[in-house]
Amino acid sequence: MASAAEQLAANLNFAAFSKATELKKRIWFTLGALIVYRLGTYVPLPGIDPSALAQVFSQQQSGLLGVFDMFAGGAIGRMAIFALAIMPYISASIIIQLMTTVSPHLAQLKKEGEQGRKQINQYTRYGTVVLATLQGYGIAVGLEGAQNVVIDPGIFFRITTVITLVGGTVFLMWLGEQITSRGVGNGISLIIFAGIVAELPRALAGTLELGRQGALSTAIILFLAVMVVIVIMAIVFVERAQRRLLVQYPKRQVGNKLYGGDSSHLPLKLNTAGVIPPIFASSLLLLPVTIANFTSGQGPDWLNSVTALLGHGQPLYMAFYAAGIIFFAFFYTAIVFNPQDTADNLKKYGGFIPGIRPGQRTAEYIDYVLTRLTAVGAIYLTIVCLLPELLISQYSVPFYFGGTSLLIVVSVTMDTVSQIQSHLLAHQYEGLIKKSKLRGGKR
Repeated sequence: MASAAEQLAANLNFAAFSKATELKKRIWFTLGALIVYRLGTYVPLPGIDPSALAQVFSQQQSGLLGVFDMFAGGAIGRMAIFALAIMPYISASIIIQLMTTVSPHLAQLKKEGEQGRKQINQYTRYGTVVLATLQGYGIAVGLEGAQNVVIDPGIFFRITTVITLVGGTVFLMWLGEQITSRGVGNGISLIIFAGIVAELPRALAGTLELGRQGALSTAIILFLAVMVVIVIMAIVFVERAQRRLLVQYPKRQVGNKLYGGDSSHLPLKLNTAGVIPPIFASSLLLLPVTIANFTSGQGPDWLNSVTALLGHGQPLYMAFYAAGIIFFAFFYTAIVFNPQDTADNLKKYGGFIPGIRPGQRTAEYIDYVLTRLTAVGAIYLTIVCLLPELLISQYSVPFYFGGTSLLIVVSVTMDTVSQIQSHLLAHQYEGLIKKSKLRGGKR
C-alpha cells in the first residue's frame, strides 16, 4: 500500500489546483502586491532632473549603487520612492541577529518562543526606520552634491526626500508582511525576487544586441545559456542538500503505558548562511570603487591605486572576494546556528545522537559536522559567485545574473514552490482520507 506522502503527491495536478480556491486567492493577492511594488519603482522623487540623474548614475554603476540598484529593481537609477527598497529591513534583521549573541535581553527573547519572536520583529521594524532615515538623508545630501540633479536644493528637499524614502521602505516592509500572512509566504524575499527578475528582459535584450552587432559571438552566447542551466541545477542540488544526524529518544513509562522510543533526525543544511556571504563580501569590496567614483578620480593616489587593483576581474579582487565569501560563510553560520543550544535542547527532551554522550560531547560533534558542511558550502558559494566575474572580465559579457542574484532567484523560487505545494497538500488531505478509507463509517 502506498504511503500517505505518496498518495498526496499523486493527487497534485492541475485539477487539484483549480479546486484550491484559497490557494488561488493567495496567489492573486501576491501578484497584485508585487505589481504595486513594481509601479512604485517608476514614481520618481520630487525635485529631481531625470536626464541629469541618468548621466550621474551611469558613472556609478560599477560601485555599490549598481549592486543596490539590482536588488531595487532599477528604482535607484530612476530615484523612485522605493529607491531604498527593502534593504534597510534586511540590514536591520542582520544587525538584530548579531545583537542576539551579545545582548542577554535579546538572547532571552529568542528563547521565549512566539512572544519573543514578535518582540524581536518589533525591534527590527524600529531599526529599519532608523537605518532608512540615515540612508535617506545620505542620498539627499549625495543628490545635492551631484551636478544639476536637484532642481531646488535645500533643507526642504532633504526633508521631503527623507520622508518619501522612509515611507517607501516602511510601506514595502508592511507589504512583505502582508504577502507572508495573506499570500504564498516569503514576502520580503519575493519583493527582492521581483526586483531582480524585472530587469532580466532588458539584460537579455542587451546581450542579444551585442551578439547582433558582432561584439559577442554565437558560440559565447550559447555557452552562456548552457552555463546558466548548469549553475541553476547545481544551486538547486546544493540548496536542497542536508546532512541528517540521527536523533534517538528513549522509551519512558508513565503509569501502565510506555511512551517514546522514537527516532528522528537533525537536518543540517549544506549552505546554512544562504546569500549573506556574497552580499557582504561584494559590498565591502565595492566601497573603494564607490568612493573613487564620487571623488571623480581626484582623491588620494593610494585610493586610485586600490580602486584599479580591485576592479572587476582583477586577480586581487578575485582573491579578496573569495576570502570574504569564505569568512562570512563561517561567521554568519556561527551566528545563526548555536550547537550548544541545540545540544541542550536535545538533552532537555531526552534526545541523543547514537554513540555520542549528551551534553558537551553532542555540541562538539554537531560543531564538527557543521564546520565540515560549512567548508563545502563556502567553496560552492565561491565557485558560483566567481564564474560570472570571470565571464565579465574575459569576454566583457553583461552578465546581469551574477552569483548573488542567481542564488536569490533560485532559492526564492524553490521556497515559493514549496509553499504552494504545502497549500495543495493541505487541500488534498480530505481526498486522501477518502481514498485511504480512514473514516469509521467506511470500515
